[in-house]
Amino acid sequence: MLASFIFVTGGVMSSLGKGIAAASIGALLQDRGYSVRMKKLDPYINIDPGTMSPYKHGEVFVMGDGCEADLDFGHYERFTDIKCSANDSLTTGQVYKKVLSKERRGDYLGSDVQVIPHITDEIKKFIVDGHEKVDFTICEIGGTVGDIEGLPYIEAIRQLIIEIGKAKSVCVHLTYLPYMKLTEELKTKPTQHSVKQLQSMGVQPDIILCRSEKEINDEVKSKLSMFCNVKKDNVVSGLDAENIYLIPNRYHLAGLDRQICDHFGVLNSKSEDETEKRIVQRWVSLEHAILSPSKSTKIAIVGKYIKMKDAYISLSQAIIHGGFANDARVEVEWVDAREDFEKIISKLREVSGVLVPGGFDSAGAEGKIASIQFARENKIPFLGICLGLQLAVVELCRNVAGVKNATSREFSDDGEMVIDFMNNWEMNGVTESRSRSGNKGGTMRLGNYRCKIAEGTLVHKIYGASDVIERHRHRFEVNIKKYGDIFQKASIVFSGMSADGTLPEILELTDHPFFIATQAHPEFRSRPFAPHPLFRAFVKAAIGLRR
Repeated sequence: MLASFIFVTGGVMSSLGKGIAAASIGALLQDRGYSVRMKKLDPYINIDPGTMSPYKHGEVFVMGDGCEADLDFGHYERFTDIKCSANDSLTTGQVYKKVLSKERRGDYLGSDVQVIPHITDEIKKFIVDGHEKVDFTICEIGGTVGDIEGLPYIEAIRQLIIEIGKAKSVCVHLTYLPYMKLTEELKTKPTQHSVKQLQSMGVQPDIILCRSEKEINDEVKSKLSMFCNVKKDNVVSGLDAENIYLIPNRYHLAGLDRQICDHFGVLNSKSEDETEKRIVQRWVSLEHAILSPSKSTKIAIVGKYIKMKDAYISLSQAIIHGGFANDARVEVEWVDAREDFEKIISKLREVSGVLVPGGFDSAGAEGKIASIQFARENKIPFLGICLGLQLAVVELCRNVAGVKNATSREFSDDGEMVIDFMNNWEMNGVTESRSRSGNKGGTMRLGNYRCKIAEGTLVHKIYGASDVIERHRHRFEVNIKKYGDIFQKASIVFSGMSADGTLPEILELTDHPFFIATQAHPEFRSRPFAPHPLFRAFVKAAIGLRR
């Protein structure tokens, strides 16, 4: 049986929250007892976002299979707890790579290769792949309607809607209604133009989801219904929320999931009471943790991309999840690691926890090292992520073991390389080696890797397990083969090691209330209803400091 397809498009401007809208739709359909699959079409020509600056598209989200993808996949997984894969993420670069490979093999039998049908056929094939395994496939089209890069995707869904029929497809168009303070009214004209542009490409939106800072009234709904050719009940309010986890219930109250089910003819009045109970149990109960926590704490994130908060979105969300688990509101103090040391330290004196996240190259590295030293010496709870672990090793080697020229190969070729290239690592049955001149895209240790945790350690107590799996994204490793004696002198306890026992995964200090760093990215596995153990414990330790 063919699954039903939900296409999520965006208009007026970018960064409206299509990913959160798609994720919310998926979560609400799950609450109604349906299975869903989340997919994303990204118009950029990169093969994946792995080599992009976080200032371009925010963080790179890593899936369990090692696929580097858009940050919206983080929303998908956090809201629905679905494990997405490389089969759910498509970029223009991937499409053209596949089509050109087929052309070189002669698969097109002498045809001249064109956008229609060859590119659009490849896109349609991606969208429908695996449809038989779920009730609904939710497909978000990246970018904004009207972008030249997105035209093949709009054309592909136009064709697909004809092929599968309107009864099996729905288009949800997310737009923005600007509020004019002078006249105290929401303006509908940008949405009208956006819908007309979508219509000019042959796609009629079935539901218009209106993002706004003010509630849309009946008059606005009637106006949009008339000029955009949609039912009035299908003009749905998407009011701004102070926390993204308030959005699913707000969309539900606005009727979004009900209208989608009504479109597909699966609205069952007998099951509405059960649906309400599930939504109240999950999303409404979460509102208490969001709006009325009994405790609070402040945690510093010391990074170099802080002007683009989306660069650390999974991280900040994981901290918030840790707050949920401890009935606490967590305020994040964003600290630029490239500032003067005095400015950095002055900010750290006001927080109860210090987190040093992942990153690349030497920019801000010394500021992060100074932050780690301050947290260690002042017994402030510390959590290091990826590069945060590597810099913790450098700091401890320099300031505890006395190896003043300890550094990473990523920063310099001079000094003691306590952090070095990942060489002779077994990946998918192939021995991998790295060099500065090698390709950067898709060449890191990516995705799920197993970690063995030593019993009797703080990390073992936190996880409650001796064997865990975490997601990774890094190129350099702790050089334990050469510098094991120095690490011992620095009082480093490697409480987590790779499955084969060759690579350090987690470190901790025994003379500190909470000093833990991990080579992995545990934030990718944290969920609002299942906070990651490390973040739950870190926030708890920060609350206990009471600064």
